[in-house]
Amino acid sequence: MNDVRTQALLWYWQRASAMVLALCVVVHLGGIIYAVRGGLTAAEILGRTRGNLTFGAFYAVFVVACAIHAPIGVANVIGETTVGRGSSALVIALVLGVAILVMGLSAVCGLVAR
Repeated sequence: MNDVRTQALLWYWQRASAMVLALCVVVHLGGIIYAVRGGLTAAEILGRTRGNLTFGAFYAVFVVACAIHAPIGVANVIGETTVGRGSSALVIALVLGVAILVMGLSAVCGLVAR
């Protein structure tokens, strides 16, 4: 992880995913605030969004951005705070990224499936 080009590429991907995440968080929170102020419960919200491909696509993008952003940050924190700057930080980050992707996309599939 000490290669300058690799670090620059990871920096780029973390910043790009942060921009996507910022937009997704604003839309997500805005939608929840709007729905809850209208008196909808969580079950009613899920009932209305289930089967909607637009919601599924939005949350799939949200999950992919999380799966890119978080592992890069975790690898950086591990590299800065421990001696394990090499492959151990990358393995932990990769496992985290795959876990976020698998669990997140399975939740999205549950949202889209009727």
